Amino acid sequence: MRWFLVVEIIYIVVLILVCLRIVYDTRNYSKTLAYLLFAIFVPVIGILFYFSFGINYRKRKMYSKKLITDDKLATKIRSELLQYFNNTLVEHKEEVSQNKELALMLFNDINSPLTSNNSVKLLVNGENKFPEVLEVLRSAKHHIHIEYYIYEDDEIGRSIEEILIEKVKEGVIVRFIYDDFGSRSVRKRMTKHLNAGGVQAVPFSKVTFIYFANRLNYRNHRKIIVVDGSTAFVGGINVSDKYINSEKNNKQIYWRDTHLRIDGPGTFYLQYLFLSDWNFCANETLEPDRILFPFFNDKETREKKVIQIAASGPDSDRPTIMLSMFQAINLASKEILITTPYFIPGDSLIDALVTASLSGVSVKLLVPGISDSHLVNFAARSYYNTLLKAGVEIYLYTKGFVHAKTIATDRCVAIVGTANMDQRSFELNFEVNAIVYDREIAGQLSDIFYEDIKGAEKIDGQKWNDRPWHIHLLEQTARMISPML
Repeated sequence: MRWFLVVEIIYIVVLILVCLRIVYDTRNYSKTLAYLLFAIFVPVIGILFYFSFGINYRKRKMYSKKLITDDKLATKIRSELLQYFNNTLVEHKEEVSQNKELALMLFNDINSPLTSNNSVKLLVNGENKFPEVLEVLRSAKHHIHIEYYIYEDDEIGRSIEEILIEKVKEGVIVRFIYDDFGSRSVRKRMTKHLNAGGVQAVPFSKVTFIYFANRLNYRNHRKIIVVDGSTAFVGGINVSDKYINSEKNNKQIYWRDTHLRIDGPGTFYLQYLFLSDWNFCANETLEPDRILFPFFNDKETREKKVIQIAASGPDSDRPTIMLSMFQAINLASKEILITTPYFIPGDSLIDALVTASLSGVSVKLLVPGISDSHLVNFAARSYYNTLLKAGVEIYLYTKGFVHAKTIATDRCVAIVGTANMDQRSFELNFEVNAIVYDREIAGQLSDIFYEDIKGAEKIDGQKWNDRPWHIHLLEQTARMISPML
């Protein structure tokens, strides 16, 4: 009994110290409360869970992705970017005026420039994305940069692999970052084959036994291709055959996704992100130059689309992607169209959507009818009642699985990227979104949304509210732990 009392006292002291650590170290208050409740009411396991998943080890100084280490040079570059930003703002006042605050926020937060003179193409599903990717890769003259969360050792993965090795033989520099967890199927044969063929292939934060759980938590969810510093691809489509809807893959579920092709200086920040990630993963010190960023001297006339990049991760000072979504919603005056496969937005975005809808803005949300995670699905559905009561229209996609991550507002802004509208994308993963300030592209994305909801079921608010009480209870319980999902 005496030993039991001593152990109990030690445990209480440890619990108090852990609770103090949680309060001090967790910036999201709903997440703080969730971890506190879990640590207190689930003895031992709750504490172990927090130390495995709750602590952002990467924010400590073991993880620094600052590309420009010289402060004087960084200040000079920022000054040049500010001038470039202001010039673009003046030149494209009509396209950007309604969302000027969004553009300013991204520049002030992460120095993301507002770029013009871009060509932009929306790519719907893998069957439209991959032919363009293969064509651009084959045309590479100097370098190919690829960064993916999921890269499969399958038919499309091997097709790209062959091109990369062939381009190395032609003298093209190929750098390839794969997430060590999401792309675990390529670790063995493919990475060895790529490296043997001259492709510089490295994992993003190699998964090892030490800090195993935490390293699974903070993953690189980005999907980026940059070719010769002038053409880039970004969006929700990973490298895998399952993203291609074809007769050959007719046994699989229909996969609905969206990607973006950018030609022009809109590739600047995507290249910057890749180089920052590369220096961290490969332990190198690649620095910006005119070959990697050729558009400063590029006078080629394109379609003059205006593009800006939003990016954030567990190393960020602020959840930039969440803030950019909030600002885009806040600035909309007529229509907000959102597609996301995972919807755990948190109170701030829910309040923004409710406020917009009650203010007369048409708000429509498209989410999967069947999710690949029951727990996430329950948590997401706990938010629906609040939105439905405010007049938000919610559609459950039934044609297949919708994996696109897009927002279109007022047919003048289009957001396409890798970030889901959930806490994992806002806080735990490295993500990137492209924002296009253009009525043509935003109109196309809006038309795609309305085409998608033809394959969806609209939720009836009254029927949804009248579901059995135990379903509501399950959803609310899942919502309580949603900050930890």
